[in-house]
Order: sequence, then structure tokens, then C-alpha cells
Amino acid sequence: MPKYARAAKLVDLPPGTIREFQVDGKSVALANVEGSIYAIDNTCLHRGGPLGVGMLEANVVTCPWHGWQYDVKTGQVATNAALKVPTYEVKIEGDSVLVEIET
Repeated sequence: MPKYARAAKLVDLPPGTIREFQVDGKSVALANVEGSIYAIDNTCLHRGGPLGVGMLEANVVTCPWHGWQYDVKTGQVATNAALKVPTYEVKIEGDSVLVEIET
């Protein structure tokens, strides 16, 4: 059975934003795309930049270090669909954003 951990309050993620959070010891980036919340690993594959402080445009986040772009819905690199960061299931309970973690 999946285990979910509280990552943030929904109010902390207005539409069009991405932020980094620690979830049960794991660094994740949470993005709000038109009211839907997505969770991806916070670490860019290129040089380890923090995706959660990148620029979010629609469903694409740009790493602030060297400009690699990722689809927050799939984790895929925009220029190479074979490369991707892990994604995590998200659910909303009340005003809390919960992220599925490995048990």
C-alpha cells in the first residue's frame, strides 16, 4: 500500500509556481500547473541544480543553473524524452499536499 507524507500546504503553491520541499528526507519540487499539483525529484540530471527554484512556464520548469528543461507532469527532459527525473504521486487532503514516498 502506498505511503503518503505531508509535503506542503496547498496555499503555499499558488498556480504557476514551483517550490522545493523536503518530504521524508527526500528533496522534491512541487509545481502547481493550473490548479493541478505535480511532484518531481528536485535534482537536475545535468549538474544537480535545484529544480524547485527554477522558472515554471506552463508545465515546463527550467533549471536555474544551466537551463535544462523538464516537463513536471512526466519528469522528461524537454530535448530528450529518454532522460527523466523521477516523478511522485500527489494527493490533496484538505489543505495539505501529500506526496507518495517509497516504503
